[in-house]
Amino acid sequence: MKADRKLLSLPLALILASSATAGEKEELLKLKNTTVNLIDMLVQQGIIDKTKAEEMIRQAEVKASEEAKAEAAKEEQAVAKENGGNGKPGSAPVRVTYVPDFVKDEIRRQVRDELRDEVVKDVKIHAKNEQWGVPAALPDWVNRFKLSGDVRLRGEGDFFSSRNPLNDDVLGLRFAANPWPYANWQAVNSGKDLNDIRTDSEAYLNTSEDVYRYRMRLRLGLDAQIADSLKAGVRLASSNSRSPVSTNQTLGQTGQQYDIALDRAFLQYDLVDRRGTDWLTVWAGRTLNPWLSTDNLFDSDLSFEGVSGTVRLPLPGADSSYTPPSPTARYGTSMGYTQPNSLFLTGGAYPLQELQLSRDDKWLFGGQLGADVLFGGNTRFKTAVAYYEYRNIKARVNTPDEAGGDLGDNDHTAPQFLQKGNTLMQINDNGGFVGGDPFNTLTKVGLASGFQIFNAVATLDYGGFGDNHIILTADYAKNVGFDEDEILGRISPTTFGIVNYDALEDRTSAWQVRMDVGRPEIKRWSDWNAFLAYKYLERDAVLDAFTDSDFHLGGTNARGWVFGANYGLAKNTWLTGRWMSADQIDGPDYAIDVLMVDLNARF
Repeated sequence: MKADRKLLSLPLALILASSATAGEKEELLKLKNTTVNLIDMLVQQGIIDKTKAEEMIRQAEVKASEEAKAEAAKEEQAVAKENGGNGKPGSAPVRVTYVPDFVKDEIRRQVRDELRDEVVKDVKIHAKNEQWGVPAALPDWVNRFKLSGDVRLRGEGDFFSSRNPLNDDVLGLRFAANPWPYANWQAVNSGKDLNDIRTDSEAYLNTSEDVYRYRMRLRLGLDAQIADSLKAGVRLASSNSRSPVSTNQTLGQTGQQYDIALDRAFLQYDLVDRRGTDWLTVWAGRTLNPWLSTDNLFDSDLSFEGVSGTVRLPLPGADSSYTPPSPTARYGTSMGYTQPNSLFLTGGAYPLQELQLSRDDKWLFGGQLGADVLFGGNTRFKTAVAYYEYRNIKARVNTPDEAGGDLGDNDHTAPQFLQKGNTLMQINDNGGFVGGDPFNTLTKVGLASGFQIFNAVATLDYGGFGDNHIILTADYAKNVGFDEDEILGRISPTTFGIVNYDALEDRTSAWQVRMDVGRPEIKRWSDWNAFLAYKYLERDAVLDAFTDSDFHLGGTNARGWVFGANYGLAKNTWLTGRWMSADQIDGPDYAIDVLMVDLNARF
């Protein structure tokens, strides 16, 4: 900081005392009189006696006289030096202003006080950035661990349209042409009985009773830097549903303790060259979502078990110092793990179900090619095309036995987890409907269609409004694995066949458009954003097990709107509100509106 700026903050009396010329003696006399008056007042108050006061004044006069003579000598020397030391008459004199020592001391004191705070602040910043003393004071392993976590408290309301049939009427539809339009197939595959005629039977979906529930989610993560390029990660999460697409803990368990699950456990390797370019990231284990994608394909809570890798090729103008928002900052959208101004190629292989006595293990394979471009430092465009193939997930009918039943040899082709929407077929073959009642034979169902999905996604992030952004996202998916002839060839003529739709039709497209406005990531008080989306998912466009679990309460065969907002309440604390209104596309009426209000905090 410049000296003249500091002097501007000094008292006016000190400035006059240090720079006055004609009135200098008058000002000094005023100052002397003030001092003498102050000493007299101290004597009158009895603080000091008169003898000591007189001695103080005498000593001050002597010291002032000596200093005045010294300053006069210095002035004469300066004049002589300025005139070349010859003392010639007529030379222009140089005047050196006399500044008393007490004025100098006051100037030094005030400058020191004003600089102290700024110097301390600068030192703290450097100490924090350079970690002064920390490496020497703490063990090395402490610096290699990073703890993080988040807590979410949720109030949820599920509202069922008056157009839906009443729960009491659902059982009456069992013997229609489409016998089970509201069956809970996940529960059926888990052993729930479709002959259970109670209105609260878990074998059937809720169609008419509004539900209010309170939920929470706790996630605790730990990252360990093993070496310069190798990291290990672990995350624990609450969950009492054991669902791959939800880590919610529903409250109201009569005081029973909550379950904690191992949500992630992985190794991550990053290849970074000497110039700081991050070329490659490889994950192995139970990992995060590495794909540029929306929740049409993959729910935000879904973890991927297996191996993934992303290769990044920098384009001209790449800036490795740019720090993009967190890839998971926007709920419902994964932005992938890329760098601005680069091409990227992502691949992954994930086992879905391992079968000990069969070679038909279930797998998911994926590949994605895309570009990430930064324009002008505030506009970012990302786009990618991807192909996802699910292997060995199609249902197969069991082999009949001599007693009119079946051997159960293909029960393993039933999915371990599903939500609702995909076309399903019967796996059991008990020689037809026993006694004309199909419920006596149906205990397992599986996916009728194969799933080979092409996906294209693009997002434009315009940050020309300071900290606020406008983000536009578009997503399209097409399942080319649906083959009607192949499905009919797998259905036994002695079974009921397709169990949840009247007709076997090609319904294999899904798309979504979305707009976000505001801060890309909520970090502090008054940060905000709002979003609006329209979603359309035909019944066999994507695997219903892995799509969004909130919209239409999970699954495919749904269309509708999603809108909501986030608002920062404090540092890393924010409130979220979402409204989702969805209708069923094919089949009978089944409309569901969902309201969610979340209080979020992360650390």
